[in-house]
Amino acid sequence: MQKFLSTTGVFTALAVFLSSSAMAGDDDCYVPMSQWQSRSVAILWAESNGWQVNRVKIDDGCYELYGLDENEMEFEVKINPSTFEILEIEYEPHGYQDRIFATDPEVGISDIEIED
Repeated sequence: MQKFLSTTGVFTALAVFLSSSAMAGDDDCYVPMSQWQSRSVAILWAESNGWQVNRVKIDDGCYELYGLDENEMEFEVKINPSTFEILEIEYEPHGYQDRIFATDPEVGISDIEIED
């Protein structure tokens, strides 16, 4: 009877552990630092996807890259630091479309109309 209780206890503990791991979130990375690829390689990977990376940070054990995609839409992507598997990607609805770029034509003071 005691062997049955200890076996049942082990299975109960295992079930609790597995369910708490699943509840912790699928967008966290549990990768030993020794298996991480460098930030530079992560940036090269993103550039090969047509993205321009402006910032790289670490959150929840994952890389988070911020920048512009090939359509100049602002994005944030969370990736596994070892495999670069995309875990989550978010786009800003406005992107940089409302901002002025160096390639925009210059506006002079004579181009501005002032209403009386």
